[in-house]
Amino acid sequence: MSQRKTSEDEEPIWVPYEELEPETLRNLAEEFVTRDGTDYGATEKTLDQKVEALMQELRSGEARIGYQPKTDDIHIVARRRLR
Repeated sequence: MSQRKTSEDEEPIWVPYEELEPETLRNLAEEFVTRDGTDYGATEKTLDQKVEALMQELRSGEARIGYQPKTDDIHIVARRRLR
């Protein structure tokens, strides 16, 4: 009996951050760093600091932007979770 894949099981389309308009990328980064449950440790950081840290992860390849066409979801995933 074969199992059906759900949209969560399907490989996302990986979107190079460089292909996004700067304003779109900034909005995506802000949305990501302000999500509930995002923990930045004991030291509070400004929104700009959080966004810049995420941008450094994207530039270094430590994070990637994934798009799920079936659900029209876009997300950012740390590479360590991709392994």
